[in-house]
Amino acid sequence: MQRRSLLKALAAGGALPLAVHAAAPTTPSPWRDVLDTPAQKSPLAARGVLTGLARAGQRLVAVGQRGHVLLSDDAGTSWQQADVPVSADLVAVHFATPDSGWTVGHDGVVLHSADAGKTWTRQLDGRGLGDVLVAHYTKNSDDKWLAEARRFAAQGAENPFLDVWFDDARHGHVVGAFGLALRTADGGTSWEPLLHATDNPKALHLYAIRRIGGELYVAGEQGLLLKFDRDSDRFVALTTPYPGTLFGIVGHDRAVLAFGLRGNVVRSTDRGRSWQAVPTGVAVGLTAGTLDARGRIVLVSQAGHVLASSDDGASFTPLKQQRAQPAAAVVGASAGTLVLAGPRGIQTVASS
Repeated sequence: MQRRSLLKALAAGGALPLAVHAAAPTTPSPWRDVLDTPAQKSPLAARGVLTGLARAGQRLVAVGQRGHVLLSDDAGTSWQQADVPVSADLVAVHFATPDSGWTVGHDGVVLHSADAGKTWTRQLDGRGLGDVLVAHYTKNSDDKWLAEARRFAAQGAENPFLDVWFDDARHGHVVGAFGLALRTADGGTSWEPLLHATDNPKALHLYAIRRIGGELYVAGEQGLLLKFDRDSDRFVALTTPYPGTLFGIVGHDRAVLAFGLRGNVVRSTDRGRSWQAVPTGVAVGLTAGTLDARGRIVLVSQAGHVLASSDDGASFTPLKQQRAQPAAAVVGASAGTLVLAGPRGIQTVASS
């Protein structure tokens, strides 16, 4: 894979250039690596490409292109931009507590916030990722995976992380392109590679990781769906009726759903042991999901569909919208309100 535009933004209709911040300079600026360049502040950031959303307590946090991180304390009505030490494109964000959160993205970036998203510090990037992989597999004398680790190291800051999940302020995982998977038990101070511990022989891209109903799932390309097995300490492959790419995972104690291309959804009510296809009535990619304030499962699409289920994901009904926009992320903001993010920025829609 060459350096890619935002994968989730592409799935949501194409990564669009961020609106111009200011008049173009008369002379070109010297090139600076995005890993050495803090994200620029812009009053137009909320209208740029945004691909990740999360709740930090009552606060909403959005992430996207050029290292932009936006914060809202009024259910998405207004947004302020956070201080971010890189301008790499950010893809996903997750908060384990109201204060402690992580965002990941291109150039192998992993950032952490300890103040509800106001400021961020770098924990990992692609320039150090290869060293982490090589050191681990050298220590464990694993020649097969050492060769793969060296390949990643030779590529430098090329491969993106695509999703992040933390169970608490210390224990979490990141996943990404070409089967990248790591975990931490110390809040991101150190990382343990999991290339050897995933049933992913083709090194397919891993797009999403979520804990649903006490089980940890990973979704990826070509119908790849994994579940963490505690006994073997690895992610094992599950069998589903859909062989195409899965972009996300959503659900609760009663049901878990994986969703992806062409409106496809698969659903399990037995913790991943068996799966059934769910008709959605749409034929475009489903890019994100959440639970709204009423506990309904909500899915959004690259064409702007918003689908809601009141029967634990067994069926879906489209919600009426005044102006549909491509979506890459969704979160329940308040009773009766959803916030969507995508290639055209932030959108608030009624969920009732």
